[in-house]
Amino acid sequence: MDRRIPRIAGPCALVMFGVTGDLATKKLMPAIYDLANRGLLPPGFALVGFARRDWATEDFAEVVHNAVKANARTPFREEVWKQLSEGIRFVAGELDDDAAFDRLKQTIQELDEARGTGGNHAFYLSIPPGLFPAVVGQLRSHGMSETTTSSWSRVVIEKPFGHDLRSAQELNEVVSTAFPSSSVFRIDHYLGKETVQNLLALRFANQMFEPVWNNNYVDHVQITMAEDIGIGGRAGYFDGIGAARDVIQNHLLQLLALTAMEEPTSFEARQLRAEKQKVLAAARPPERLDLYTARGRYAAAWAGGEKVGGYLDEPRIPPDSTTETYAAIRVDIDNRRWAGVPFYLRTGKRMPRRVTEIALGFKQAPHLPFAKTDTAELGYNALVLRIQPDEGVTLRFGAKVPGTQMEIREVNMDFAYGGSFTESSPEAYERLILDVLLGDPPLFPQHEEVELSWQILDPILDYWASLGTPPEDYEAGTWGPASADEMLARDGFAWRRP
Repeated sequence: MDRRIPRIAGPCALVMFGVTGDLATKKLMPAIYDLANRGLLPPGFALVGFARRDWATEDFAEVVHNAVKANARTPFREEVWKQLSEGIRFVAGELDDDAAFDRLKQTIQELDEARGTGGNHAFYLSIPPGLFPAVVGQLRSHGMSETTTSSWSRVVIEKPFGHDLRSAQELNEVVSTAFPSSSVFRIDHYLGKETVQNLLALRFANQMFEPVWNNNYVDHVQITMAEDIGIGGRAGYFDGIGAARDVIQNHLLQLLALTAMEEPTSFEARQLRAEKQKVLAAARPPERLDLYTARGRYAAAWAGGEKVGGYLDEPRIPPDSTTETYAAIRVDIDNRRWAGVPFYLRTGKRMPRRVTEIALGFKQAPHLPFAKTDTAELGYNALVLRIQPDEGVTLRFGAKVPGTQMEIREVNMDFAYGGSFTESSPEAYERLILDVLLGDPPLFPQHEEVELSWQILDPILDYWASLGTPPEDYEAGTWGPASADEMLARDGFAWRRP
C-alpha cells in the first residue's frame, strides 16, 4: 500500500503481432523502452516480434532500437537498451503457418528458461481486426493460451472491436474460445491518459463538483475529439470504417460513461465497470435521427496555411465512397441524474486544431438583477476538461469588467498539468502495457461495454446507410458541416470553439 514504491511487473514475455505497423513503431516499442527506463519492467522481460518479414533477431532489434531513439519519451540510455535487447527475439512467418507458430512456441519456451519468464506471456494483437480469429485460433491450437496456477497468458486487442454489434459478439466468441474474460484486455488508449483518469479524481476526490454534477445544474454536455490532419496513409483502414466507428463507438462513449457514471464503491475493476455499464445501458440514440445526427467529409480548402485536398482526393479512396470523416450525434441518458440533459458527441478530421475535451455547460442563473446590456457578453458557465493536447481544466464564469458601468464578461480560471506538476505525464500506452503485465484491468472495457456502445451507434449507422447519399461536404480547416451546427441550434445551444 506504500504509494512511494512503484508497482513493477513480474518476469514475463510480450509477444507482439504486427510489429511493422505504425502503432508498434511509434507507440508500443517506445512505451516498452520508457517502462524499462523508469525501472518498471523486471530484468526477466522478453519482447518477441512476429511478422512476415524475412528478418533475423538482429534485424528486429535494430527496428526496435530505431523506433525507441526516434519516439521514446525518456532519454536514451545505453545500459537500459543493453538489458532490454538481451530479451528481444523475432519469429518470421504467416498467420496461417502452423510451423511458424511452432517456432513461436519454442522461442517463448526457450525464453522461459533463459530469461526466467516462467510461462507468463502476453500476446499483443496490433493487427487488423479481421486477422484476430486466425491468431487466436493458432494460439489456442498450439497451447499458448493456457493459464495455469503458476503462470498466465493474456491477450491484448486493439480497437475497433468489430464494426457493428453482431461482429463484436462474434469477435468476443472467437476470443473467449481461447482466453477467459479476465485474460482479455481491450485497449482503448484514451483510458490510459492521465487527464481521463483525472476526471475521476476531479469528481470524486472533491466535494465542490459533485453537488452540481447533475441535471439540476447542467443543461448540456459536449464531448469533442478533433484532429487537424486528414487520413494520411490510413486509407485502407479508414475507408468503410468512418469517423463514427473509429472514434465515437469507443473513445467518446467511454468518455461519456466516465463523465456520467455514479461514484463506484472503489476503483477496483469490477466496481468501475459496473458503473460504466449502467450508464451505457441507460443511454439511447436520438428518436429523430434526421435531426440529431450529422455526418460530413472534408473538401479541398486552405487549412493550417496550406492548400489541402479533400477526402476523395486522398490516395486509394474510391470516387463513390460514402465514408464520413466527421460525425456528430446526440445521446440521452435515461436515469435520474441525467434525464433531460443532452450529450453531444462529435469527432472530425481536418478541423482547425487538434483537441479532445469534455465541456459541461451549466444552466443560466434563474434570476439576473442585471439589464440585458449588462450581460450581453456573458455566455453560459462551463467546466471544461482538456484531455489533449494542453492537458488541464478550465472553469468559465462571468466577472465584472473594471469601470463605472455594470458589465459582465466571461473569464477563465485555468489549471494546466504542465504548470502545476514538474513530472511529465507518461504516455497512455506506458500505463496500459504495464497494467496488462500486472494483470490490472480497471482501464480496459469489457465485452459488455463494447456491445452496449454498439447498441447506441448501430441504429445511427443503419440510418446513414439507408440514405444512400454521400456525407455533407465541409471545408478543410473548419469545424464541420452546417447540419452539425443546426443540430445544436434546435436545442438552443452552439458548439464550443476549443
